[in-house]
Amino acid sequence: MNDTTYMRRALHLAGEAAERGDVPIGAVLVCRDRSFEARNEKESRPDPTAHAEILAIRAAAESLGVWRLPDATLYVTKEPCAMCAGAIVAARIRRLVFGCLDPKGGAAGSVIDVFASQAVNHRVAVEGGILAADTSEQLRLFFAAQRKS
Repeated sequence: MNDTTYMRRALHLAGEAAERGDVPIGAVLVCRDRSFEARNEKESRPDPTAHAEILAIRAAAESLGVWRLPDATLYVTKEPCAMCAGAIVAARIRRLVFGCLDPKGGAAGSVIDVFASQAVNHRVAVEGGILAADTSEQLRLFFAAQRKS
């Protein structure tokens, strides 16, 4: 499977989040020939840390019995926030692939760049823009519907 395939799966998970009233963000973490999937659940839990990225990292760490995930690639539909970027670094994830930018809170270059900071102790390969139009449109439609409600 390739980046686009995993991002399409993350988009599907994001759609499930939207159906449950959460912001449509989905994540797929691939490590050791396994995948761990999550969607935003901040509203449904309620838990301010229940971002898709955090939930996918937690699921992988628990299932694999390790907190370091140096062979992992994390696919997420939107540029991670500072909390999620910190968790990605802390988990030693090798690679981050995301869809659209987050000009209000993105921490992979839009607002700040946690991954480029010399202060962090782990380097993550970052690639953005995979299915960016699709991920951006999914978010746009969700928020447009929220404003109408």
